[in-house]
Amino acid sequence: MAEFTMELSDEQKEVRDWIHGFAADVVRPAAAEWDEREETPWPVIQEAAKIGLYSLDFYAQQFFDPTGLGIPMAMEELFWGDAGIGLSIVGTGLAAVGVLANGTEEQIGTWIPQMYGDAADVKVAAFCSSEPDAGSDVSAMRTRAVYDEAKDEWVLNGTKTWATNGGIANVHVVVAVVDPDLGPKGHASFIVPPDTPGLSQGQKFKKHGIRASHTAEVVLEDVRVPGHCLLGGKDKLDERLARSRERAKNPGGERVKNAAMATFEASRPAVGAQAVGIARAAYEVALDYARTRVQFGRPIIDNQGVAFQLADMRTQIDAARLLVWRASWMATAGKPFTSAEGSMSKLFAGETAKKVTAQAMQILGGNGYTREYPVERMHRDAAIYTIFEGTSEIQRLVIARTVAGVPIR
Repeated sequence: MAEFTMELSDEQKEVRDWIHGFAADVVRPAAAEWDEREETPWPVIQEAAKIGLYSLDFYAQQFFDPTGLGIPMAMEELFWGDAGIGLSIVGTGLAAVGVLANGTEEQIGTWIPQMYGDAADVKVAAFCSSEPDAGSDVSAMRTRAVYDEAKDEWVLNGTKTWATNGGIANVHVVVAVVDPDLGPKGHASFIVPPDTPGLSQGQKFKKHGIRASHTAEVVLEDVRVPGHCLLGGKDKLDERLARSRERAKNPGGERVKNAAMATFEASRPAVGAQAVGIARAAYEVALDYARTRVQFGRPIIDNQGVAFQLADMRTQIDAARLLVWRASWMATAGKPFTSAEGSMSKLFAGETAKKVTAQAMQILGGNGYTREYPVERMHRDAAIYTIFEGTSEIQRLVIARTVAGVPIR
């Protein structure tokens, strides 16, 4: 087990600089165009695939970095370039994490490569959990999966919403209810293979920010998938459901994790790292502007009101990064989040991105409010980081319940 360190190795620095170069040379020049178009930036994803940045191999290398810092480092640099394009490049990763968290080795080897395709024919994947009436409240999920024993198939019906890459994905990972009596413990995750009849894209959302990332509803109408598309397999599911039913009779028994929650727990520090990248980008624009913008005969950074804002911004960004790195290291080292450290990192980083981008707009004044400068887009992009993959309120609830050791409602 690697010791926690804030010093990157030479190899990690090389990877960081490589990603930073791609973000600076390829992502940033394209950011404003794809934000305006509100379309998936397939050419940029393909460029990422050509150099190996959008690939299973790259993310596997970072995922298995023994320090735990590979993924957050990569996320920060890519999202420093642009959040919308960054999410289009890494959005497949959430579906991949869903398979890694819940699938068998055979399922991991079969489906994750199909999520990415190759440089000549790039693909994307979607993780489908939220529903129109079930966002933070996963117990309200209505999408059902019913087992047809005669055909060894699962039949899925329901509507998912807020799905990154939903409807345009090659592979969809869908969380569905298999036992309504068990609430969130009665959920399971399923692979919906390419071109499966009954799956269609519903409404595509026109969003405030991260516009280059495709977000849509996914409609499932009598979608039949083979039995082997149940992540983890039926034996494991039956065993887990039996334990949940037993625990319902004996509340003091062993706790059983929800399939969607296992995915979100694994991904929250990475999402926090994305927010750190956005905040850092906005801070750097504001710092450069404050150094060069002259008012009343001197750079505005000479004004204490501006300088103190920049000091606070830098402090908050560094603190957010440290929380993200700690949680990422703990997850890799197998250390339990006894104080909800994963939620802490996502909460603080998301709030920091929202606050820092707003401060950057203020420092730029009227220029910050125009699309001539990127902080306006960064501020819009940052807003989602207090909402998706668990709102800030839900993160606080998770932290409070964990540190208190009792249910808080």
